[in-house]
Amino acid sequence: MHRITLILVLFLFLPDIYIYFVYLLRKTKKRLWLWSYWVPTLVLTAIYLYYIYLSGDNAMSHHAQGIGRLAVAVMLFAAPKTIFMLCSLLGMGVRLITRRCPLRPFTLVGLALAGISFFNILYGATYGITRFQVKEVTYESERLPEGFDGYRIVQLSDIHTGSWQENREAIEELVDLSNRQKADLIVFTGDLVNQQSHELDEFRDILARLKAPDGVYSILGNHDYGTYYRWKDSRQEAKNLQYLLEQQQNMGWHLLNNEHVILHHRGDSIALIGVENDGEPPFSQHADLAKATQGTEGLFSILLSHNPTHWRRQVLPESDIDLMLSGHTHAMQMSLFGHSLASLKYPEWSGMYHEDHRALYVNIGIGYVGLPFRFGAWPEITVLTLKKK
Repeated sequence: MHRITLILVLFLFLPDIYIYFVYLLRKTKKRLWLWSYWVPTLVLTAIYLYYIYLSGDNAMSHHAQGIGRLAVAVMLFAAPKTIFMLCSLLGMGVRLITRRCPLRPFTLVGLALAGISFFNILYGATYGITRFQVKEVTYESERLPEGFDGYRIVQLSDIHTGSWQENREAIEELVDLSNRQKADLIVFTGDLVNQQSHELDEFRDILARLKAPDGVYSILGNHDYGTYYRWKDSRQEAKNLQYLLEQQQNMGWHLLNNEHVILHHRGDSIALIGVENDGEPPFSQHADLAKATQGTEGLFSILLSHNPTHWRRQVLPESDIDLMLSGHTHAMQMSLFGHSLASLKYPEWSGMYHEDHRALYVNIGIGYVGLPFRFGAWPEITVLTLKKK
């Protein structure tokens, strides 16, 4: 937490210090204007210090909405100033080398880019988080039984209900859009909550309305275990997880914890397999792939596994699973021109990936953690159609 505080302070204050000494002091000597420039930064810093250090334990859980809005406010102020500062420094560097280049073009470009970033952040925080996008994708396989040719699956992932408190309308829209796809099957690939299973209470009746002829199946993600919350003891942590399992059952969802079911359609069968979260360290690893796949040998199979890194770490080398569906990455909640910083950490971060006849699809999720913001990486409802090749 101290490291995060240091990064935040540098992110807020460095651009301000640069702009203050390089531009403001040259433009005005009025103390009122000079002092007022620092007010937003000082107020944001004070609010952050209050939430993190003075509001008690589990601040991220007890004040999730407030901290999320604060994060957006920090981005709105700091990101445009940082962009302007970098453009200005670039201009100074070019001028130092050439000894002729004027600074004005770099200043104007910096102002333009700063303005664009401000409005992009504002849009992502106000409209981007509920701009639900239905993505139609197809997976073709020679191994697919004839009876499942044209079979439609809706995949949802990473709802993070703790971030949608007091916004039931958004989850209602999500459910209505999903049901409108008339899929044969609905699957959810983990992270139903942020930290505590009681975050689900407000949305349980809405999510229970998800319906498909072959049912709604789900798995657990890293957030669902409650490990990001400081519990008084392990008994409370176990009770929290048990409550989540019970509530999913009450919603009519079928949770696959290292197990499988056989789906039947038009006289043919395929295996739907689900494992508990299996992430790269430090994320939890609870999957038992061998147990989950036992009895599915020879069947066309679909695996639900929350973390896409599981595909290369274990699924490809140790199984014959045809298609894996995952989530987890969120595309870091931002994508520009098909690129995201998520690619620096996850080789497979969004969309369909192939290895010979086998494939992985990564859904970038519905919700968010901490930062109520999405731009480019709009909340996704995947409609996956299986095709006989």
